[in-house]
Parts: sequence; C-alpha cells; structure tokens
Amino acid sequence: MATGLRPLQTALFAKLNAVPALAGRVYAVRPPESVPLPYVTLGSIFELPDDTHDAQGLNSMVTLHIWSKSTSNGEVYDLFAAVDAALDRVALTVTGFSEVQIKHSQHQMIEDPDPSIRHINAQYRIHMTKE
Repeated sequence: MATGLRPLQTALFAKLNAVPALAGRVYAVRPPESVPLPYVTLGSIFELPDDTHDAQGLNSMVTLHIWSKSTSNGEVYDLFAAVDAALDRVALTVTGFSEVQIKHSQHQMIEDPDPSIRHINAQYRIHMTKE
C-alpha cells in the first residue's frame, strides 16, 4: 500500500499557510503554550486503501483544529470559514499523487474547559491516486 501521510500533511500545511488570514498561524502539531491564539493545527490523518485494478488509491480523513481565545465565537468562525474556503472542493497538489479530491466532511464546535477558548474540530475527506 502506498502511504500519503507525509506529502498530504505537507500539501495541507502549504495550502493553509498561503491564505492571508491564516499565514503564520498554521502548525503541524499543537504549538507550545507560549504561542498566542488564534491558530490552526493539523490533527490526525487516517488513510484507507482504495485501489483499482491498475492503480493504488487512498481515501484519507484529516482532522484540523481551529483555536481562538475570545469572549465570542466570531473569530473562530471566521478562521474556520478561511480554512473551509482554502480546502473544500479546491485543487490540492500532493507530491506523488494525482486526481486529488478534497471535500469538507463535518465540523464541530467543542466546548473547552477554559471558557475563553474557542475550538472547532473540522474534518476533510481526501481521495488520491498514486502516480
């Protein structure tokens, strides 16, 4: 089975950092506590083989976490909208793969123990064919 974990994470990181509202606020892992909110972190990625007779394919699911510190939900909603506009049904170049399709699957506002923290967990489905 081909794996797309590293190239997919690299492509998502680059795509999100190219968005002005998100530039410099996207992290591959949750940053140290000293990094101020808001930011976006790339969470778990899982993949399932989806081969055809003549090609290796993958169906992946990536979880993104959008974090904000605010007295209202407005900032985290705006950041999620920027993430969604950057990823949902748009072209994504993943090294070593073709026919990359990405689509928003679901998102959820999560209540944090700290009442000033706003957190949206967003998931995207990605289908890719190995070149």
